[in-house]
Amino acid sequence: MALTAIPVGFVAGLFGIGGGLITVPFLYYIFGSLGVDQQFIMHLAVGTSFAIIVPTSTVSVLTHHKLKAVDFEIVKNYGLFVVIGVIIGTIFAASLKTKSLLLFFSIMIFFFGIYFLLSKEKEQNIISHMKLYIKVIFGLVVGFISAPMGIGGAIMNVPILKFFGYSINKAIGSSAAIGFLIALFGALGFLLSGNYLKSSLPLSIGFINIPAFLIFIPITTFMARIGAKTVHSIDKNKISKFFGIFLLVVSFKFFYEYLKL
Repeated sequence: MALTAIPVGFVAGLFGIGGGLITVPFLYYIFGSLGVDQQFIMHLAVGTSFAIIVPTSTVSVLTHHKLKAVDFEIVKNYGLFVVIGVIIGTIFAASLKTKSLLLFFSIMIFFFGIYFLLSKEKEQNIISHMKLYIKVIFGLVVGFISAPMGIGGAIMNVPILKFFGYSINKAIGSSAAIGFLIALFGALGFLLSGNYLKSSLPLSIGFINIPAFLIFIPITTFMARIGAKTVHSIDKNKISKFFGIFLLVVSFKFFYEYLKL
């Protein structure tokens, strides 16, 4: 857990993601090796991931904010619909069939990755207004997909914000702030649903494992600060390329998980 927390925190700060893409598979494996009830093992991995993302994304957001890379206006206006999507997704997460969702997710992320690899960062980014219906649709979809996967949603929000004219740095910083909202409501949802389903998992409250949370937090929050500072010292075009490669790796990983199901 301690070793996993190092790259999770750094990547969370670097790309504005919550780190759930790395955390969930590792927690799934760790809980499995500890003999946790198979019926709830994925729920526990996802719920714990959300709990870990809350303080990690807080540190990431504060660091990005100091470097003037968070647009709180879009966080408020767009984040509201993302939260609604998370609440709906969390309610259905206990019984949701994930195979088709995994395929959809891997295809979307693949195209986002290609977009980042081919796109060039403009010298001057002109932010175009995001219409209300676009905020509603994207917000609900991002929130709903993030909920059963234990992720902060930035893997979708960064490309969306960049498409609407945000610089890569501001897209990453603002996505980290939206990720905080996703994680907060996701963690609460899994905590409550775990109690409702009477999961009675060892050393856990609902679907949040306390030892994993306590081990991850000090390491991920420290590494998130380093990652967030690092991103502002790298050439913007290089960040876009790195993010594109990262998305393609994630896409192939999820497609592999889809084939295994």
